[in-house]
Formats: sequence, structure tokens, C-alpha cells
Amino acid sequence: MTFGESISTCFSKYATFDGRATRSEYWWFALFTFLASVILGMISETASGVFSLAVLLPSLAVGARRLHDTDRSGWFLLLWLLPLVGWIIVLFFAAQESKEPNRFS
Repeated sequence: MTFGESISTCFSKYATFDGRATRSEYWWFALFTFLASVILGMISETASGVFSLAVLLPSLAVGARRLHDTDRSGWFLLLWLLPLVGWIIVLFFAAQESKEPNRFS
């Protein structure tokens, strides 16, 4: 999946938490949100904040779908609330390969 395809897929599935997301879809969208936030932050902190708020729901949705692809519940995203340790665990889960078959197919 290319950079543009992943962005359009994530926005077309704006609040779709069921299904699966490939590694490329997740990481391309994460790169897009990071770069856009940094660029908008250089222009205006308010613009960066509005953008971050606008992509919060699709970011959570693609994260849940990515965890589904690794055969884990989307509720594991709540580990982000644990400083440092939770972040490392979620990033580790997101970086893993897809598991076939899984219960979220």
C-alpha cells in the first residue's frame, strides 16, 4: 500500500474500528499525521492542535484495526495511557507481522 492509498483508506474508514489494517497502512498514516502536525506546528500551534483533534478518531480506528491484524483486541490501545512502558508495548504489537488466520478476519 502506498502513502496516498493508506491516507485515503484511513480517512474513508474514519471511524471504522472493525476489520484489519496492514502494517504499511498503519505506519504510512502515522507518518502522515506526524509530518502534518510538525509542519502545521511551525505555522501555527492552533492549526496543529485542530489537525491533531481532527485525526484523533481515524488514528484510534487504524490502531485498533492494526491490532486486529495481529490477532489482538483494539482495547490494547489503552496501554498508551501507561507512560513509556505502554507506548513500547503498543509499538511492539503494531510492528509485528499479520497473523493468519485470526479471529478478526
